[in-house]
Amino acid sequence: MGLFTVTLPVDHEKVVAAIAEAERQTSGEIRVLVARGKADEPLDAARAQFQRLEMFRTQARNGVLIFLAPASRTFAIIGDTGVHERCGPIFWEEVARAMENRFKAADFTGGLVEGIRRAGGLLAEHFPRRPDDRNELPNAIEEL
Repeated sequence: MGLFTVTLPVDHEKVVAAIAEAERQTSGEIRVLVARGKADEPLDAARAQFQRLEMFRTQARNGVLIFLAPASRTFAIIGDTGVHERCGPIFWEEVARAMENRFKAADFTGGLVEGIRRAGGLLAEHFPRRPDDRNELPNAIEEL
């Protein structure tokens, strides 16, 4: 039984394992945040959480936040300046499409895992893992 059994059925172990697997390919950092309440403006909410979590503190400015607000059926994916500069808008569109299809089918774990997998692959193209790479942000699901 996970933390989201009332709000959202998400398999924490699968999501955290997906983050760890994705980050083995890249120096990029991926975090997942699930809001219990509604987020009518998910991009604004994601930006605020990105700042609160200090995701801008990565060495290459390559953090990505996946923000999910199931109560309002909204989500957003945002990244730091390094991701925007190198990956462009197709990054966000591709990841969002893959997640949205799973979320519409009520497969929240699958949607998160697919989004993490795609984000990791795209990050690996632009931010390959370095020999001295270290995990700069925790691999965990945070809940608001």
